[in-house]
Order: sequence, then structure tokens, then C-alpha cells
Amino acid sequence: MVVRVAVDHTSYIANSRASLEALKSANLLKSLNINAIIVGEAGTGKEILAKFILPQAQVVDGNSLVEVLSFISANDLIIIKNFDKISNFQTLKNAIDEHKTRVIATSRTELLDKISSEFFSLKITIPPLIERQEDIEPLVKKFFEEVSTIFGKNSSDDISLKNLNPDLSKNCYSLRKSVYIKYLINSLGEEDVMQVMEEFLSKKLGGRNDYRDQLYLFDVPMLRAGFKKFNSQLNMSEKFGLNRNTLRKKINDYKDSYKLQ
Repeated sequence: MVVRVAVDHTSYIANSRASLEALKSANLLKSLNINAIIVGEAGTGKEILAKFILPQAQVVDGNSLVEVLSFISANDLIIIKNFDKISNFQTLKNAIDEHKTRVIATSRTELLDKISSEFFSLKITIPPLIERQEDIEPLVKKFFEEVSTIFGKNSSDDISLKNLNPDLSKNCYSLRKSVYIKYLINSLGEEDVMQVMEEFLSKKLGGRNDYRDQLYLFDVPMLRAGFKKFNSQLNMSEKFGLNRNTLRKKINDYKDSYKLQ
């Protein structure tokens, strides 16, 4: 059975085995009064899962120990994000013990075993999205629905993995951005494209050879599109109306810097 838990704009979708295991542990924690930590890279869904476990808890950033201590004294349940940034673990431990506050924490890096065992009874590890391939397409669909709600949807705008080059470098954050950019690109007309280029170029102009230096902004997209549409340099030269040697020189000028075939 596929389990999907919508919590907020980057809802924790569990289709992969690793995500399902993390969600299973999170469900267990909802019924147990123990402290736990969730470890994973930025954008993997740590805070989403923490809020699923303690939906009523206040969230505080571990970068400010003073603020964390204030939250502990005022709340029975808290979520501490960036737990690895805590500046004084002993002071924190004393405060948690004194106020009997339950803590669900998140961290981008692994803690020392001594610290982890001192604070937490359970650790949940969420792998990066690139290791959870089954989660990618459902997330793409969710982010597409999200952007469609904001900007409006029509039948020609559907996005799937077949026509999306997903950026997973920052997990859900970069994947979400990929979907938004793809949606907006699909929605742009000629005037929109020219306006975007005008705004972009206005920030770059000011040198002595601006026209020549910025020409790649036209050449590279044209060459990339040509490779996709026409499949060969011969066909491209015919369709572009360019001499084959001229086309080959342009390709050679850009192929290393801009990953042209």
C-alpha cells in the first residue's frame, strides 16, 4: 500500500522503501513519549516528518541556544531543527531534564554517538532524494499541482519525468524549483522571453565587448534545441541556413563550457 502524508508545501511523500521505513518510525513515535532525532540532508523532509510526529509543537532553531532554552521552559513539546548547531549540549540536557520537555530534533549531519545516545532513544535517517527514486515522480506531480494552483492550469502544461530534467542537488528544494521553472517556461510567449532576456541582460551589460560577450545566450540555447530537434549537425546546418564549418566552429566554441554534443 502506498502511504502519502500531506503536511505542508513539501509534504513527505513515502513511496520508496527508505521513506516508508521513516514514516513507519514516525507513526510509532506519535504514540510514544520519547525523544528522537531525524537526520538527513537539506530538503529531504526532516522537518515535515517532525511536524507529522508532533503537529502541535513549536519549532525552534538550534543556532540560538538562548531561544531554544526559552522554548524548553515554556513548552512541553518542541521541535529543534539544526540540532547539530547547538553550542552547549550539557546546558541543553540540563534544561530538558529540568522541564521534562519532549524533543523531536532534526540534523543535517550525524551526531557523535555519545551525544546522540544521551539525548535520543530513536534515530530516523532519511536518505537523499537521489537514493529514493520512487519518491521523485509523486513529488513532481505534487509540485506541479502546487504551481498550477498558483498560476492556473491548462491541459498542455502537464509535467512528467519524461520532459523534465529534475535537479536533485538540494533534494526537494531544487526539485520543486525545477518544476516551477519548467511550468513557467511552458507558459512563456515570445514577448515574455524577450522581457526576461532584457531584464537579465540589463544587469550584465557595461563592458567594452558586450554584444560579442553575451552572444552565447542566443547561440547555446539555439544549438541545444537544434541537437534535440534535428539530431545531427548536417540537419542543423540545413535548417539553420548555416555553412557546416561555421556551425561546427560554433559548436566547438561552446561544447566544453556548455555541454554541447
